[in-house]
Amino acid sequence: MRTTTSGHTAALRWGGLALGAAFALAACSGGTGAGTAGGGDDSGKKATTIKLVAAEYSKDNTKAFWDKFATDYKAKTGNTLEVQIVSWDDIDQQSSTMIQNNNPPDILNLNAYASYAKDDLLYSADDVLSDSVKSDLLEAFVKSGTYDGKMYGMPDLSSARAMFYNKKLFQQAGITEAPKTWTEFQADAKKVAALGDGAIGYGLPLGPEESQGEFSIWMFNNGGDWKKDGKWTINSAENVETLTFLKSLATDKLTQNNPGKTNRQDAFDLFASGKVGMVVGFSPLAATLDEAKKVDYGVAPMPTKAEGGEPQTFGVTDYLMAFKKDGNKEAVKAFYDLYYQKDQVNSFIKAEGFLPVTKSGIEEFKSDAKLATYLETLPNAHLTPTDDPTWDKVKLSVQQNLGTAMTGDPKAVLDKLQKSAEAGG
Repeated sequence: MRTTTSGHTAALRWGGLALGAAFALAACSGGTGAGTAGGGDDSGKKATTIKLVAAEYSKDNTKAFWDKFATDYKAKTGNTLEVQIVSWDDIDQQSSTMIQNNNPPDILNLNAYASYAKDDLLYSADDVLSDSVKSDLLEAFVKSGTYDGKMYGMPDLSSARAMFYNKKLFQQAGITEAPKTWTEFQADAKKVAALGDGAIGYGLPLGPEESQGEFSIWMFNNGGDWKKDGKWTINSAENVETLTFLKSLATDKLTQNNPGKTNRQDAFDLFASGKVGMVVGFSPLAATLDEAKKVDYGVAPMPTKAEGGEPQTFGVTDYLMAFKKDGNKEAVKAFYDLYYQKDQVNSFIKAEGFLPVTKSGIEEFKSDAKLATYLETLPNAHLTPTDDPTWDKVKLSVQQNLGTAMTGDPKAVLDKLQKSAEAGG
């Protein structure tokens, strides 16, 4: 997940959640006193130093937060926390290399955990989270962090999507409020497109950067999902209907040119130029718009296919996972105890421009009126199936192929993706 709108596809900052320069990971051990991977038994020598490898959400805040956190951790526990910050461009490869070399960090901040849980490399929440922390976490993120009945992916921050609309274009088109149904949405997009002078009804990004995110929020608002009852449902009737609807927007010229090749940042840039009536976005996009002061915009819940339906949102979270190493359990547990203190976790989330992952965090963030739309839907947010070890492969296939439905057969595209998912990605 990334903090700027040009960032990583799972990124939140929103988006996703740009990117900092890569920090080379030293080929050192997981910290003085830390044992080898695969242990997790605290019966022997206790680790006095543990290592965190964390993704860089922003140059201004990420390193500063974790450096101060390490100081607080030392003061609280007497232990040392080594901090290594790595850009989103490089963290997948560098962390994978460390793990393959049997030299994982004690704590890893990443957007996928299930494959490591499957290989029994991680501590579960039962091992390292206190009861008070577990009860405070939002259920949507507990669910996404749970593999085979146990939680291994502890959420660090989150984001959620909503419908952004251009108030000026809406006024010019005679639209008085944000659409609540797909029928109203389509009608509003037509009115904006009819303004001419380059006006675009809806910015639709189904390009390879994050097409799974765009498709997700629309499918969730039509009763669809990627999986149901443990089985892939990519080509369900609801999902075919959803992708066909999105294609119709392109066919009717209510979107920008080539939506099947348009990335999220491209759609954001078009909206920021003042030419687009609506786009799905998140809080980092709002920050960009507020800074530029060019577009008078509103934020509303997503329209639903069914009239009177409850708006659903697409949520994203990244994880702080803990690797089993001889003697490190106590130090790891102390890390989580400190991170999930309100003054720590919420300070980090606010600085990075994301959304909370705890019930107490929602209460604290309610004072920010600009976050109201997100916070209302966040507790019931739908996430992609990150609890499935094959999701990363499936996601890549979706990113590479979903956009072809804009000029092809939506059902055939989803049938192909379904077959690929059932084969393991």
